[in-house]
Amino acid sequence: MRAPIHLYHPLHTLKPFGENIWIADGGIVRMAFPLGVRIPFSTRMTVVRLADGGLWCHSPIEPAPELLAQINALGEVRHLVSPNRIHYAHIAAWKTHYPQAAAWASLGVLERAKSQHIAVSFDADLGSAAPPQWANDIAQLPFLGSRAMTETVFFHRASRTLILADLIENFEADRFPSRFWAGVMKLAGIAAPKGTTPPDWCATFTDRAAARQCLARMLAWQPEKIILAHGRCCEADGTAELRRAFGWLG
Repeated sequence: MRAPIHLYHPLHTLKPFGENIWIADGGIVRMAFPLGVRIPFSTRMTVVRLADGGLWCHSPIEPAPELLAQINALGEVRHLVSPNRIHYAHIAAWKTHYPQAAAWASLGVLERAKSQHIAVSFDADLGSAAPPQWANDIAQLPFLGSRAMTETVFFHRASRTLILADLIENFEADRFPSRFWAGVMKLAGIAAPKGTTPPDWCATFTDRAAARQCLARMLAWQPEKIILAHGRCCEADGTAELRRAFGWLG
């Protein structure tokens, strides 16, 4: 049986993305959409080594042994971050391996986990600004304006990298063996190289003025690169790509 999407091999492997920042690609998740449709998504986490040597892990993927061995060689895991309410599923498993790490909750994640019957606990909530534990290394901002979901976005200063979960999705159509799924991605406007915010989420942004203010702050960071949890990352011209991807805000 062929896979519904060709993943970004090698999986569960740290791949350098800049100074003290790595990505690791994971397996498939099937996201539920209206009418019972479940779309196959590739997954990706980000690891940052902070100035104090601790590791900051964004949207952890499944904790495969080979990945954990590489993580342990980098440093001590200090932070496990849920950037939005649908990126949390593996945090509990990571906490069993790294009980000393602080798990950081996004807005609404506990309610979401409860509704999915997933047991997970958090040590602190993400705020409107980065906490002292990583403020010198990483800036953060809750992207406001949606009545459905708030994602906290992050900017790694040393590598000038913006770190996103779902605010931009950029699927490569040729990674879908099925023409149907490839067509769905193109029709939804989330196909590379012109990926953007998923249309169902765009429709929930009733306070576009607030969203535009958040976008302006992100643009002011002038990112050179953008890491995405789903699809192809942006490795150059990050600020221009960010402006293009949020053209729907007007």
